[in-house]
Parts: sequence; C-alpha cells; structure tokens
Amino acid sequence: MSSIALVGNPNTGKTSLFNTLTSSYEYVGNWAGVTVEKKIGSLKNGAGMLIDLPGIYSLHPLSRDESVAARYLVEESPGALINIVDASQLERNLLLTLQLLEYGKPTLLGLNMVDVASARGIQVNPEVLQTWLGVPVLPLVARTGKGSGQVLSLLKNSAAIPAVHFRLDYGEPAEQAIAAIEKMLPAGASLPDSRWVALQLMEQNPVILQVLKSQLDVTPLLAICDVCQSELQSKKLALTLPQWIRSVRMDYIRSLCQAAMDTTARKPHNLTEILDALLTHRFMGLPLFIFFMYVLFKTTFDWVGGPLSDILDGWISGPISDGAGSLLQYLGASSFAHALVVDGIIGGVGGVLVFVPQIFILFLIISFLEDSGYMARVCLLMDSTMERMGLNGKAFIPFIIGFGCNVPAIMAARSIEQPKDRMLTTLLMPLMSCSARLPVYALFAAVFFPSRQAAAVLSMYVLGIVFALILCKVFSKFLFKNESSIFIIELPPYRLPQIKTLLRSTWEKGKGFLRKAGTIILAGSVIIWLMSYAGPGGLDVAMDDSFLAKFGGLIAPLLQPLGFGNWQAGSTLVPGFLAKEVIVSTMNIIYHAPDTAGLETQIAQVFTPLSSISFMIFILLYIPCLATVGVIRKETASWKWTFFSMGYSLVLAYIVSFIVFQGGRLLGWS
Repeated sequence: MSSIALVGNPNTGKTSLFNTLTSSYEYVGNWAGVTVEKKIGSLKNGAGMLIDLPGIYSLHPLSRDESVAARYLVEESPGALINIVDASQLERNLLLTLQLLEYGKPTLLGLNMVDVASARGIQVNPEVLQTWLGVPVLPLVARTGKGSGQVLSLLKNSAAIPAVHFRLDYGEPAEQAIAAIEKMLPAGASLPDSRWVALQLMEQNPVILQVLKSQLDVTPLLAICDVCQSELQSKKLALTLPQWIRSVRMDYIRSLCQAAMDTTARKPHNLTEILDALLTHRFMGLPLFIFFMYVLFKTTFDWVGGPLSDILDGWISGPISDGAGSLLQYLGASSFAHALVVDGIIGGVGGVLVFVPQIFILFLIISFLEDSGYMARVCLLMDSTMERMGLNGKAFIPFIIGFGCNVPAIMAARSIEQPKDRMLTTLLMPLMSCSARLPVYALFAAVFFPSRQAAAVLSMYVLGIVFALILCKVFSKFLFKNESSIFIIELPPYRLPQIKTLLRSTWEKGKGFLRKAGTIILAGSVIIWLMSYAGPGGLDVAMDDSFLAKFGGLIAPLLQPLGFGNWQAGSTLVPGFLAKEVIVSTMNIIYHAPDTAGLETQIAQVFTPLSSISFMIFILLYIPCLATVGVIRKETASWKWTFFSMGYSLVLAYIVSFIVFQGGRLLGWS
C-alpha cells in the first residue's frame, strides 16, 4: 500500500483536508527524535495511507518540530506528495511548493480556500498554475469537502500522477556548484534526488547537513558552497548563497502570481481586517479577551454545563447506583462486593464523571476559538506582556492548550523556536489549570460561592497565568540569562469552524478524560476504597480507623497552617499526584457521599470559604500529575529540570496557600 505525504504551510486547511480524505486515522507514536505525534490516516478509497506532516513554511526548519518534514523527505520515500496552498496567500505559500517540486516526487497541488480568495476579490487560474508548475492543480474548499472527490480520484492510482520535471535556473555560479556537489554525492546512497540534496545543502539546511555528515566527509561540499558564495558576492548578486537561491525562487513566484492571479477586483477591507481592528486593538483587545473567557466559564458552569452535570449526577446516583445495588442483591453478592461496586467504583468514578459535560463544553468553546483564528490574535495581544516577563506571545498557545491537559500542551511547546522559551514554557506549564483540576474547583465553587461559580473558577485560571508570568520573569533573570527571544506568528483569516471539525476536535481533547475514568480513576477509586474499608483492626472498620485515615493523618499536621489540616484532605493529595481527577473520587469515598449534593453537604461542614480558597490554590499549584512529570522528563531530557519543576511547584503551593489562609485570618475572614 502506497504512502502519500500531505505537506503545507500552517493555517492552509491541511487538517481539514486530512479529515475529509481519510475515513479513519490514528496516532502511531511520535516522529523520531521529537514529540510531534505522527498522524496517519487511511484514504477513503483504500488507495493507501495519508501521512500528515507538521505545518511548515519551508524545508529549512526554524524549530525541531519543523525538521520533521525535511527529515521525512530524506529518510523515507513517499509514493506521492499533496501540497496544499492557500489561494488567498498564494505568493507566500509557493516558496514551499517550489522546494517540494525540486524534490522530484509525483505531486498534486491542492489550491485551497478559493472561496476565501474569491470573497476578497482574488481570482486564481488553476490552468496557468498547472502550466507553469507542471503538476495537477485542483481547486478546493477543504472545510466543506468541495473538491476532495477529485483528489481521491487522482490518488486512486498514485502511479498515474505524472512525474515532476520542474527545474529552475539559478544562474551560472550556482548551477556549477550544484553540478559539482552532485558528482561528489555517494553513488547508490539512500538519498533523494541529487539536485534537491545539493540545493538544500547550499541553503544550509541543518537536517540535510546532518544526514550527509553521517555518510561522507562534507568539507569538500562546503568548500564548493563557499566558493560559489564568494563569486556571488564579487559579482554583487547576493550577500549569501541561501539569499541568492531564495531571490531566484521569489522572482519566479512573483512572475507566476502575476500570470495566474487577477487582483483587479481586490477589496481594500475584508472581514478579517475589520474584526482585527477591534479584537487586536491596543486598549480594547485584552478586555474583550477577558470578557470572552468569562462568557466561556459562565457557559461551562452556569448556563449549560451546570444543569447538564446535575442531570448526569441524578442518573448516576439514582437509577445507575440503585440498579447496580438491586442487581448485586439479586445475585446474592457479599456485603464486601456490594460496597466495592456501589461505594468504591460507582461512587468514586461516578463522582468524577458528573463533570464530563462541563469539561466537554469547555473543550468545545476552546476548539471554536482555536479554529476560528482568534487564538492567534490572543498570542499577539499577550506578546508585549509576556515579552516583559521573559517569554514571547507564541508561548500563550501552549498555555491555552494546558487548560485542557498539560501533557499535549508541553508537547505543543516544541513549536517554539528558541530553546530558552521552550524550556521556560515547559517548566511553567503545570501552573495552567488542566481539566483534571476542574472538578475540584467546580465542587468547592458550588458549595461556597454558588452565585459566583464562574468568577470563582475563572479566578483560579487567571491565578495560574499570573504566577506563571511572575515565575517566568524570575527564571529568565536568574536561570536563563542573556538569551534572546523572537516572536513570529501568522494571523490566519477568521473562519466559521465546521461543526464536524469542531466535534472531532472536542472529542480528541475530551476522550483522554474518559479514558482516565476507565483506567486510572477506576484503579485509584478501588485502591482508595480498599484503604478506607480496611484498617489495623481488619475489614469493614470505621472510616476514622482505616488505613486511609492513618495515612492522611501523617500529612495532616503539615497542612494545618494552610487551613485544611485534617486527614481527609491529606488523603486526597497523594493520590492526586497520580492523577488530579482522583481527588474528587477520593472525597466521594471518604465521605460516603451518595451523590454530588451529599458530598457538597459534607464539604461545607469540614471547610470554610477561606480554607476552600486555600485548598483550591494548593490543588492549582502543587506537584503536577505523574503523566505531566513524565513528559517534562522526556522534553527536557534532564532529571534535574524534572525534579526542579516538581520542587518549585510544591514550595510555591505551600507558600501561597499559607499566605492566603493566614492573611485572611488576620483580616478577619472565615
């Protein structure tokens, strides 16, 4: 079965086309050497496998993530390439296209977003593009699926896609250098087209240089490049060889765009520019973002998510729990089995599952903001603030992803170009409130701040960002001195996301929570229940005499200054290191709560409004979960930084909770 690579710039609709062309897809590990997920899908017509390469602007990587595409083209041999370009941004997109055509594999050019280009008064002639480039060009609207049928028809027999014979003339000095390098490349080596390899070497592509170094002595090859560069400088054609190659390509692209594009009806102001004037306004942009976030949390907890969670809680604590109890009684199950299933499994796992509607609504709205193009504007808005703190605005996207789960958020930090910014983002990511902490916030906000639930939960998210920025400034000053930062981000046009894409994206984000409910939370609930059921005196002991109470009692004195120095609170924190989702399920088991209302009643008797704030802050800031610790170790390749991230977060949580509780007491709060 042939493999076909999907390549394109970021924000060109590559993911939409991938979803349209494939009937099923899976993540099969990561690309070698990086943590970018390797996404492979089966084409709907069974013609082969579609490999979705990370979005790149050129084959010369700016970050380690972007090196994936160049490395794939060198080390593997796809049967064909699909290069998707944005018709409304054609000139910029074609730079990558020329590099791919020089690669020499059969190529199909997907001219996407022709509807967006037309709305802007830009008409692109596919026939002219096809004539100039020598490859099939198909107009597409990937987000609606228009044109995808023609793509599948062509791919049904990838061998029928004509071979590429594209060749640019780079001038006598460069052509002589290309020919000389080609002659010196080892015969029979597992390398792609020799001319393409020579050009990539002359462009100083680090991936190609690394591959060549493993096969031969590159000193003579680099000497040829130096001679060519000197000749270009002496003729005053260019300062560097890569600059000359790029200028030749851009001249060709400008001529091509002039022939293929009609911009006479181009509109001076489109919807994107009008919205940007408001949403990225110097003074209005940030207040509008905060307002949108408030609406997000209000929808999640008050308007929609809260009522849905109440309905689900009624089902779990009512028909499901009662039905399981009746079934066990009918089967003659022992009291141990009855308590394990009803109190341990249904009570523990069900106590977390009631928050699934809120979590999925949160993911749905975040997916909408991402797919609409608004999140890129937020990065731009935050850049000046984050720059003063030692990061650039691009780190804000991983922070937002961290609201879902810290693990993929840390992986997303690989797209940040500078090692210093990437490391800082990785270390600070655990301060972002992931969805696993959400049930804790929702529980305590419902008990102590019923009329201001959205504001209470939003304050936890804001607090995490504030501490991340403060620590970013501290770490930049003392741990990463004299390291510069640059900020490059593309602002895609605003688009109305497709419902199918939104639902798929929401499911991809939320299914991890459900998977944990069936694995980690289930196992944790059973273990916690067994610890509460057994004690030094045997089985079915009083809760205060259980192993769980003894264990929590060891930690309780340390937590006394923070306002929650009881064994029940202490018993939730250690399981919370395995997975933050287990915290609420542990509380359900400890307090024998039949439903959420019962748990809320118990919580109200043990905590006060002040101690509840202290507890929520501690949950926000203390040691990240085991999965996050594992990915920090993998990303940093250092146990030193991994233990540092665990240590500083625990110390920070203790200090801040101490200040909040003791300071509140001094002010007379309860």
